[in-house]
Amino acid sequence: MAGPHAGELKWLVQFRRAVTGDDGISEVHTWEDLGQPQRARKLDASDSERWQASEVGSSITTRFVLRRSGLSEIVAPKDRLICEGVLHEITGKRELAGNRRWLEISTVARTDRT
Repeated sequence: MAGPHAGELKWLVQFRRAVTGDDGISEVHTWEDLGQPQRARKLDASDSERWQASEVGSSITTRFVLRRSGLSEIVAPKDRLICEGVLHEITGKRELAGNRRWLEISTVARTDRT
């Protein structure tokens, strides 16, 4: 797969990282923006529904392709990504088809929650 053309980088994504603090009583975990929003190509790969323990859930697997940068190098599966207000859990990151200029980040988002 070739890297995207400039016109295909039409989605803004914001990476988020968990930060642990202390409120004087216990540890508090919050999510903070990591760097500036990045332009990316978005491809919804698959969707699914499941019924388990009386709960119906649905999710969508999405791949984002973005230009390799210092920020994209430090993003890991422990981080999250937000695109158009939808929270995506990062499931993987790989170099795009041997091209060191682009990274593909795979994510899963719950579509049954707002």
